[in-house]
Amino acid sequence: MFDWLQHFADWLIYTLFKVGAETHLGTALNFFVYDTLKILILLFFVVFIMGIVNAYFPIERLKDYLNKKKLYGLEYFFSSVFGAITPFCSCSSVPLFIGFVQGGIPLAVTFSFLITSPLVNEVAVAMFLGMFGVKATLIYAISGIVLGTIGGWLLGKFNLEPLLSDWVKKILENKMQHGEYEGAKQTFYQRLPEISRGAWDIVKGVLLYVVIGIAIGAAMHGYVPENFFNTYLGGGQWWTVPLAVLVAVPMYANAAGIVPIIQVFVAKGVPLGTAIAFMMATVGLSIPEATLLKKVMSLKLIAIFFGIVTVCIIISGYLFNLIL
Repeated sequence: MFDWLQHFADWLIYTLFKVGAETHLGTALNFFVYDTLKILILLFFVVFIMGIVNAYFPIERLKDYLNKKKLYGLEYFFSSVFGAITPFCSCSSVPLFIGFVQGGIPLAVTFSFLITSPLVNEVAVAMFLGMFGVKATLIYAISGIVLGTIGGWLLGKFNLEPLLSDWVKKILENKMQHGEYEGAKQTFYQRLPEISRGAWDIVKGVLLYVVIGIAIGAAMHGYVPENFFNTYLGGGQWWTVPLAVLVAVPMYANAAGIVPIIQVFVAKGVPLGTAIAFMMATVGLSIPEATLLKKVMSLKLIAIFFGIVTVCIIISGYLFNLIL
């Protein structure tokens, strides 16, 4: 889908600016250009689509349904499954998260999506199947969905809505003041300029956070040596799993990009469960993601979210090592 964007990044950094592809700087700059443009395009597209949905679909009814209907936790499961079938990294998932919150979907349900979306996608599953076999692939895919379901359910036990950022609260207040169905009788073309302006306003609102977050991820992607992890995560000591998770948080990569690195880890002696825990923390708990989320969440809410997901991933790592 974004092959043309990768070609543009390669041309810009390696051809126009003549930065070597084999250098740390070249790798970091290429990553930064590609992911910045990709995420901004995704952000505008997703928010634009959510604007259309909000204008013509009675999202408030869906909100009431999810809040009042006794689904016995299935709403978290459905959201987690939806996250698994969307091929987004952690930072790419944030635009959808913003759209869900803006659309009035319960916050805890959106968390299930946000947790699972970067952890599991069809490309990573296919790569995992070829590298580690059916058993490990099933455990990886199912555990990612279960992790999102349980994580969203746990987060739903807290009163988290007041911990959203003032920016999001203002959007929601304006939406309530103007009415959910205002302008419903207008044609699509009459609504289009307003929807486009709203999408662009949101993109401008998070632009700085996108740039800062991806810059952090690009630096980590280009300059952190692979041998560092092989040295300190090998062996089966009890502390390697939590260490793998904590070390992975500053990193930034999508699941498909990290799977080949996980294969190298395992070949070098890192237990598969520890390696999977590292992968989940890398794709699901990155500092760039936290930087983007700062626009829509308070620091306290980000800490709660990261804390619960971190504990779940660590527990999963231990279980993986026992099973595998």
